[in-house]
Amino acid sequence: MYMDEIADQEDLHQEMICQLWKSYHTFQGNSQFSTWMYRVCLNTAITFFKKDSKLSKTTFRLGDEEHQLKSEESNGEIEQQIQYLYKAIHELNDVEKALIFLYLEGFSHLEIGNNLGISEGNARVKLNRTKNKLQDIIKRKGYEF
Repeated sequence: MYMDEIADQEDLHQEMICQLWKSYHTFQGNSQFSTWMYRVCLNTAITFFKKDSKLSKTTFRLGDEEHQLKSEESNGEIEQQIQYLYKAIHELNDVEKALIFLYLEGFSHLEIGNNLGISEGNARVKLNRTKNKLQDIIKRKGYEF
């Protein structure tokens, strides 16, 4: 979800595994292991974004597998809406992307705050602002159905 190109996804995945391996000894048990692991991976993704100057934030491609799913008209419309959502998300900054992805993955405001190192209230405010920004992008780009 965090990268457009398959090669970039594979590179990021490899970097996340490497960082998890390197930092495993720092896990102290103060939180759930999955929360710690997610935090390491999210920080790795944010760092990867910053290092990757060639990343285009306005391009989005669907893989061949996803094109094959468009057998019915309703599936095609849903896939189009998802594609528009991802195009709009790619116009957000890295922190806003992290907020939206954590939200879409079902994390609570408290969990989002813990993963990003901010308070629950700050996570709630930033998420609401990011949702509004995302709605504005969708409207401005004409992605509404």
